[in-house]
Amino acid sequence: MEELKQLKEKLERERPVAWEDLPDIALYMDQVISYMPRQLINFKEEEQLTSAMVNNYIKDGLVPRADGKRYGPVHLGYLTAVCAMKKVLSVKDMRAMLDSVPDGKEPEAIYNYFGRALDTALSEAAANLDTDIPEEQLPNLALSLGLRSYANQLACARVLDIIRERSPQEDKRHKTDKE
Repeated sequence: MEELKQLKEKLERERPVAWEDLPDIALYMDQVISYMPRQLINFKEEEQLTSAMVNNYIKDGLVPRADGKRYGPVHLGYLTAVCAMKKVLSVKDMRAMLDSVPDGKEPEAIYNYFGRALDTALSEAAANLDTDIPEEQLPNLALSLGLRSYANQLACARVLDIIRERSPQEDKRHKTDKE
């Protein structure tokens, strides 16, 4: 089926730009809004990000505050991750996810960690997509993909709960070690 082949090709090749390829000039909000759809796979011409969303993500601590009214690579990196994850995670879960990145706390490290994880997820989705499925089997494929998303979201939520449960214990342990 041609549409599934196109989907598979998008999943295999489209990725957010590398950190060093993010615009190195500061962008204004309207430029950020128009830039972000290029960062993730899209099939519809729908509004994925609004200035109100950006402001809420900043208020919720998911994205750093703008430098005046200008946004740079750090903002674009965080917004790329948030825009991908917002379809399946709450703001609270996204914050926990971003806070638990093992590669460090620098924005470039977080962005690169996110990029590797996204690359793996998209590649796995492409590898599992049967492009030769008969049209009458599309409902079954959609159901299977939807339920896989549900199961992955459940597992993700539980893993984030485990991370949250252990984080305070680690903080207490560090305080005890210092005393």
